Amino acid sequence: MDGMEDEGPSSQGDPPHIEDVQLPAVEQMNVESSAPLENVCINNDAVYKLTEGLLTHYLPGLQNSKRTLQELTQNQLILLDTLDQEVTKFRECNALLDLNSLFTEAKVYHNKLVNIRKEMILLHERTTKLKKRALKLQQHKQKEALERENQREKELERERQLIAKPAKRT
Repeated sequence: MDGMEDEGPSSQGDPPHIEDVQLPAVEQMNVESSAPLENVCINNDAVYKLTEGLLTHYLPGLQNSKRTLQELTQNQLILLDTLDQEVTKFRECNALLDLNSLFTEAKVYHNKLVNIRKEMILLHERTTKLKKRALKLQQHKQKEALERENQREKELERERQLIAKPAKRT
């Protein structure tokens, strides 16, 4: 897989070459046969061709997988951004709902204040009418008291006139 990261000329669609891919050094092979390791004959040309064939067979698929994974990662980032924007919109909607509830509550309290004001105006009108009526009653009582006083004075005057006076002698 480390060979995939070193794309070089093979990333442009050319078939990969063994020189483009770094291979780890060949370590001692554990062969279960009784033949000593020195007797194994390695044909460098065969190794080169086998490696070249293996790379041409698997590398394009791996590179396509890598591109597909990169596209998926980019699409996932785009989806995450979009999702974040939608979450922000929902938060703003909730804030608007909170604002709407505050406006509704303010409207209710405004209506209560308007009703209290109407009641106060009505109470003021009633007290004004009651004060006028009390003033009229007071004036009427004073007038009746004055009339009674005048009536009493008239009766006293009449009684005085009715009292017999001694006649004057001439």
